[in-house]
Amino acid sequence: MTKVPIILIGGGGHCRSCIDVIEQEGRFKILGIVEKKTSKSGKERGSIFDYPVIGSDSDLPLLRERCSHALITIGGIKSQTPRIRIFEQLKKLRFEFPVIKSPLAYISQRSQIGEGSIIMHHSIVNAGACIGSNCILNSKSLIEHDVEIGNNVHLSTGAIINGGSIIGDGSFIGSGAILIQGLNLPAKSFVRAGKLVVAETDYKIYLEN
Repeated sequence: MTKVPIILIGGGGHCRSCIDVIEQEGRFKILGIVEKKTSKSGKERGSIFDYPVIGSDSDLPLLRERCSHALITIGGIKSQTPRIRIFEQLKKLRFEFPVIKSPLAYISQRSQIGEGSIIMHHSIVNAGACIGSNCILNSKSLIEHDVEIGNNVHLSTGAIINGGSIIGDGSFIGSGAILIQGLNLPAKSFVRAGKLVVAETDYKIYLEN
């Protein structure tokens, strides 16, 4: 099978996890990673897991001439704004955003997943679930039946979203957090790691515009 070329946007820790999922899935050939050439410590970045750093954000128009597929591989703990900004930038450049699915995940055929989302190792997406675009469903996250997850949402490792719950755009659910059934969290909700959310007041809102 011929692998489809793809570039990754962002070269931090989340990128490393995404690389492993992409390699395991086997559908895409990673051409390189878009990232600042120099790290915060001043160290020069040449490659990440043997994949070359091929440019920064300013090089995206030229990179689009070489490759039509992209995946955003920066995480979104403190804010989803960088992921949203880059997603919109790539959209204007007419990049295509595949859904990346770990072969170790279970994804119901009766679920829906939006473009540019990644379903990581040992996640479960159950029947009737609807996942938006540009989402991260991190390792061992559980999305139960009929859950609705908006765009640009990050579910961290081991998060459990019980049946019929709704999570608004741009939200973050921390590692090991549990949402009981039928909750409706608004856009930009922030649920800390390990939190049991039993009411629609057990969360914070990102304090940003």
